[in-house]
Amino acid sequence: MVNDDKIKQFVDKVKKMEKGEKLDLSSGEDLSIAIMNLISIEEHLFFSGGKTGETKYYDMVDEIRKMRVELLREIIKDYGGEEWCIGKHLLAASMRIMEVGTKALKKGEKEKAYGLFKKSYDLYGMFWAVALGLNKSSAGEVDYDDKDKPIGHKEKDFMGKISGVIGKILDCCRE
Repeated sequence: MVNDDKIKQFVDKVKKMEKGEKLDLSSGEDLSIAIMNLISIEEHLFFSGGKTGETKYYDMVDEIRKMRVELLREIIKDYGGEEWCIGKHLLAASMRIMEVGTKALKKGEKEKAYGLFKKSYDLYGMFWAVALGLNKSSAGEVDYDDKDKPIGHKEKDFMGKISGVIGKILDCCRE
């Protein structure tokens, strides 16, 4: 059963934010992927410093971190709890799980890869739920009928519901 009112309220909230230029979602999507990569660069610099003993890598971590912080502020504008840190870790986990899924796919482990991709996408959707201020209770009431279900998502779990709603809102191909 579709809870049209809840979905409509969420879509209206996002559109209102876009019109007020509080958040440009198409740019935000691109920016979120860039932030994922900055987090990954920070990790690689850390490990390079550890492996080589050269402190120049640690010095670069600080520069990359400053850039990541500045860019994340463009997406997560209002935070009262730990949304900032939660968002960063959701992006980092999504990126790493996606990479593990890609490696599984390369090995021919398709089912494992698909499961990992679902988890990665769910975490990415959760990031947007945090960034847009969705709360668990309102998202938990959203349900879909069969034609609206995203492929591979279970509408009964919270992550699946969030991913379904976010997937309907975000469109990386919109210019």
